[in-house]
Amino acid sequence: MPILLDTTVLIDVLRGGPAAERVLGLRSTAQVPWVCAVNIEEIWRGLRSGEEEAAAQLVHALRLAELGRDEAKRAGRWRREVAALFAGRPGRPTTLALLDPVARFDLPAGEFHAMIDGMEMDAAGMMRAPPISDLVHYCRCVAGAVGLLSIRVFGAHGEDARRGALALGEALQLTNILRDLAEDAKRGRLYLPRELLDQQRISGSDPTRALRDPGFPEVCEALAARARRCFANADRHFARGERRALRPALVMMHVYRRTLDRLSARGWRQLEVPVRLARPERLWLALRYGLL
Repeated sequence: MPILLDTTVLIDVLRGGPAAERVLGLRSTAQVPWVCAVNIEEIWRGLRSGEEEAAAQLVHALRLAELGRDEAKRAGRWRREVAALFAGRPGRPTTLALLDPVARFDLPAGEFHAMIDGMEMDAAGMMRAPPISDLVHYCRCVAGAVGLLSIRVFGAHGEDARRGALALGEALQLTNILRDLAEDAKRGRLYLPRELLDQQRISGSDPTRALRDPGFPEVCEALAARARRCFANADRHFARGERRALRPALVMMHVYRRTLDRLSARGWRQLEVPVRLARPERLWLALRYGLL
């Protein structure tokens, strides 16, 4: 029977507490305990000075469920660094550069942690034909968080700006997914939601097989329709917000909206054919929505 250790036990072992002897006893009977990525992330988040080497030796002696050790340690280091940033003691060039903007624009720590949550979802292999609820949450983490941080920097406030940023974040991320289908498949990733795949009777979560299925274009167009609804929702909220402050968001929205239209026009069978907006077109959109 597998034995999964929780974080409190692992920290007790790390620091020579009573659990250490019991865990060593398990190993002596050839029962190597398991640890999951969340445990490793939590350990690395709370490490004291000088404990990292001993912690690495501990987790490398255990069996790992799902998420790789390196990704979990990286997530833990970043969470620890975010905590240091908001305590006023950043230690990395990236977080040092964020120290002034965090204070000046009152950026919330929770959105930085949300981005790390999204990274963990990717690294754990959760994004292979995920349920639509997981895909929406993933978009909220990796793109919505960026949107909510950005509108503070832009100087846009209020509920409409917030809702527009979240809707736009989902729209942008869905467009990225539809743009990068072939590239993601090569990396073993399939972000198309399970419910849409099931509607076309595409079983399993193998990206290569899914891309070859006759029902694949219908899945993509259904996801594109969701992205369009998100764009429309963002546009509606932004129209009631501070348009001048939201100009950078509006430019991005229209660039991505037009990119999505081009992807649909190209179709979902010739994924190797790139879709890009020409430079003059991008410049016109920047002028139209960013300055005029």
